[in-house]
Amino acid sequence: MINMPELWDIVDEYGNKTGRLHERGTTMNQGEYHLSVSVWILNNNCEFLISKRAPTQITPNMWETTGGSAIAGENSLEAALRETKEELSITLNPEKGHIFTKYTYPHSSGDGAAYFEVWIFVQEVDISSIVLQPTETCDVIWASIENIKQLIENGQFINYSYVNELFFTASELINK
Repeated sequence: MINMPELWDIVDEYGNKTGRLHERGTTMNQGEYHLSVSVWILNNNCEFLISKRAPTQITPNMWETTGGSAIAGENSLEAALRETKEELSITLNPEKGHIFTKYTYPHSSGDGAAYFEVWIFVQEVDISSIVLQPTETCDVIWASIENIKQLIENGQFINYSYVNELFFTASELINK
């Protein structure tokens, strides 16, 4: 089997496709962005489904939310659904999700940046049915807001800049 390079659409700082493509793993130009997603799955108990990064990943063994880069031709919803299916074998209901926030984040290498769209899906998931992708994740749990705050304080959870606003929004969504 031939491994094809992963291609990303290059987007502007507002997430609009430019019509150009970028090959993952090669240097991006300054001012170029690629679409990435973060997916927060929230249950009716106001708990988030979080996963632990595999030991072979960058920032190994850290707890996080599911996400990744959109491949060429995908919009952010399609990327969110695919990444969740790939990493956790969960089929999300697209009607249960909405974009929570958008932001840009520079690459650590100094070239280009990611344009993130952060999704919240309010959906029940049977944790026992999850099949982890071993190259990506090594554990999964339902965690309360307080649990996640404690993991952040202990340096065990990736601290997203928007997390406090997300927690406030999650509580509002559940208490509707």
